[in-house]
Amino acid sequence: MSFSPNADYFELFGLTPGFEIDQELLSLRFRELQRNAHPDRFANASAQDKLASVQQAALINEAYQALKSPLGRGRYLLARSGAQLDDADTRMDTGFLMAQMALREDLAAVPTSADPFASLDLLRQRIEGNEREMVAQLQRLDEAILAGDPEALEQGVQWVRKMQFMHRLLEELDSMEDDLVHQG
Repeated sequence: MSFSPNADYFELFGLTPGFEIDQELLSLRFRELQRNAHPDRFANASAQDKLASVQQAALINEAYQALKSPLGRGRYLLARSGAQLDDADTRMDTGFLMAQMALREDLAAVPTSADPFASLDLLRQRIEGNEREMVAQLQRLDEAILAGDPEALEQGVQWVRKMQFMHRLLEELDSMEDDLVHQG
């Protein structure tokens, strides 16, 4: 088994390119590929074959991490279709920024609420609901993004940026939950 370091992640896993993928098939193919490329299988091989095995395993892991989450998959699809993703560019529409500020204020208020864990759960539901809507927007743009339509690519970039905000909020929420568990 050998594939290029620039292998298309979808081809690597035998998946049709697109935002919506079969997660079970992705996991199954990941395990198969990892089993075949695992460095332990090449313990008695040449140094060159051992190195190739390590590189293949790293590529398989990288591809799997990119495709398994909606955010990673969105980023990969956009980049694959020619979109420029600049992580330093955080321009957002005013309405979204105001909603972000409100969510951050709600997160900051959690520790002093009457029931912090219930507040966390409600906030998580709101954030995950927002994230699901962003995923739905990317799914609607799927064909146009794959076709390289410039307008769809720009819209896709905006949705991915918004998903990154939601992802960071969820990470902060998880961290706060861990802190509350360890305090109580």
